[in-house]
Amino acid sequence: MTQAIMSIVVMAVVTYLVRMLPLVLFTKKIENQTVKSFLAYVPCVVLATMTFPAIFSCTSHWLSGVIGASVAIFFGYQKRSLVEVAIIAVVTVFIVERFI
Repeated sequence: MTQAIMSIVVMAVVTYLVRMLPLVLFTKKIENQTVKSFLAYVPCVVLATMTFPAIFSCTSHWLSGVIGASVAIFFGYQKRSLVEVAIIAVVTVFIVERFI
């Protein structure tokens, strides 16, 4: 098999196992509050770990990525909406890129 086909097969198996194993292993409803709260944050953490490194590599200079991320974190802690934070961060990166 070619490397591309083998990669697709491996990704399909891994994806299937990740989705199938919880259904097989956990037949009862989860009652533990600690486990429930941990599982509630897993999607957010996975999205953040996939997105955050791209913030620094998608700009033409690393400094604009750092400044944009800092502004986004600041406004995120100010309880702004996700759309507002994203727009403010993008505009900040755009402005910084013009000066670099």
